[in-house]
Amino acid sequence: MKKSLRNQLSLSILGIVLMTIAIISVLSNYFINKEFMHYVSRQQELKTQVITTSISNQYTVFTSHWNLDYIHAIGMSSLYEGYIIKVYDNENNVLWDAQSHDMRLCNQIMSQISSRMAISYPQLNGEFKATDYPLTLDGEVIGTVSISYFGPFFLNDNDFRFLHSLNIILIAIGLVSLLVSAIVGYILAKRISRPILMTVGVTKQIAAGNYEVRLKENSNTKELSMLVESINHLASSLEILEKLRKQLTEDVAHELRTPITILQSYLEAMSDGVWEPTNERLESCYEEVVRIGRLVGDLEKLAKIESDSLKLEKTRTDLMELVEKTADSLRVEAAGRKLEIRVEGPHVEILADRDRIRQVLVNLISNAIKYSKEAGTISLTVFETEDTVGFHVQDKGIGIPREELPYIFERFYRADKSRNRSTGGSGIGLTIAKSIVEAHDGKIMVESCSGEGSKFTVILPKE
Repeated sequence: MKKSLRNQLSLSILGIVLMTIAIISVLSNYFINKEFMHYVSRQQELKTQVITTSISNQYTVFTSHWNLDYIHAIGMSSLYEGYIIKVYDNENNVLWDAQSHDMRLCNQIMSQISSRMAISYPQLNGEFKATDYPLTLDGEVIGTVSISYFGPFFLNDNDFRFLHSLNIILIAIGLVSLLVSAIVGYILAKRISRPILMTVGVTKQIAAGNYEVRLKENSNTKELSMLVESINHLASSLEILEKLRKQLTEDVAHELRTPITILQSYLEAMSDGVWEPTNERLESCYEEVVRIGRLVGDLEKLAKIESDSLKLEKTRTDLMELVEKTADSLRVEAAGRKLEIRVEGPHVEILADRDRIRQVLVNLISNAIKYSKEAGTISLTVFETEDTVGFHVQDKGIGIPREELPYIFERFYRADKSRNRSTGGSGIGLTIAKSIVEAHDGKIMVESCSGEGSKFTVILPKE
């Protein structure tokens, strides 16, 4: 059974946080205990120094007298802290002995410390050991103190309470962190999964043919925002393609209907004997057949390009010479509309398929002738940069509406909706031109304004 993205993200985040908290807790407990043990050991060393110094200060040099009352106080205070002391003078006579003073209390304290350490730190295998420290005053040895304590270290009640409180705090922090991470993980997973689930719903609608649907989800996550934009762009592109498909059906039907209707009426009239098959009528039939053949030829060209079978035969070509020859071949057609074709620019060489580039030029110049106003000028300009060459085809014709420019290179798209027989084509000429240019790793662009003419620019790499 598949799990939802939200549950998987929530469980993953929860698992990662739980593992992180467990690792941090274990490591924190280990290192804190280790450092605390070092701290306790250092404190025990300092305690022995304090006991030794305090006892040494209870000796009066001038009278050679020990203040036994203070030594007793120091001994009892040390005993309650876990230190059992025995004090000797310089002649090795016992001045004060904790075990002799209160054997029962000493055994009780020793037993409590031993059992507590055996339970909490069984790996230590510790025991009470006595260490002798010299008692000195002004650099002179005045006696010895024997200090017994549980080694290598021991913890008193306050130390155990501190560690217990620390462990409780760590556990509490872990539980709070776990709870917070679960809540944050759920919210985060919900925020991430929501646009994805909406995207799934929209893609299902797109698959069902509803190309007008759009995602309106705004996400602060860059990747999710890009996903939403991509889905909306996909829907927009499919909507345009669907419109173009319908437009194609209408265009092809219209382009075929007119010549077929003419042929049908002419042939029926001649076969029924209503009309005589004169040369003029046969020539009209022939023109309509040629028109149908031209449409089929354009469709075949597009099919060849779209099937990735367009192969380029690149040769060294003088672009300026190619532009001039192409312009010469179309000057008769331009003269019929009283148009002048001007060519200017440097002679530059390019590695390209000569026939294919000529096909692009023919298409662009023919369009300029069709849509230019009579007695106007069509300018062809060749240019060169460091790595590229190209040409402009500019006219002063009817232009292209600004809202039509993004779709002008789409297959079967025609800005001229009238389908005038004198200017209308199949709507795939610019698509073929764009495919040829892009096959050369170049690009084709258009600048136009309705009523002011158009300027097509083709840029090609030199090599």
